[in-house]
Amino acid sequence: MAINKVLVVDDSKTEQMFMTDLLQRNGFSVRTADNADDAFKRLAEEKPDLILMDVVMPGQNGFQLTRAINRTPEYTDIPIFICTSKSLETDRVWGMRQGAREYITKPVNGAELMAKIKALG
Repeated sequence: MAINKVLVVDDSKTEQMFMTDLLQRNGFSVRTADNADDAFKRLAEEKPDLILMDVVMPGQNGFQLTRAINRTPEYTDIPIFICTSKSLETDRVWGMRQGAREYITKPVNGAELMAKIKALG
């Protein structure tokens, strides 16, 4: 599966800008969402090939949103990479149980992220 369109879900504008810049420099089309409601709007507008998900956000957190997306039939095929500052092993295990394909801790290593995206394709 070719990865072209990426949705970045993060309430931090700084993180959104960093990820958008990194991804666009590597040829990806990027859209952003600040929270769960925003993310579902973006999903309805245009289905991405990959979602990069923060965990700590106001309202629904990234674990809950990952689970909700994975339980929505039309979105179950979208891989989700959790990108978070939560670095405990229990958080990683929980994230994977919610349906995440990868779990990356912040600050995100650009080369590592690109290698994981390439491995999907």
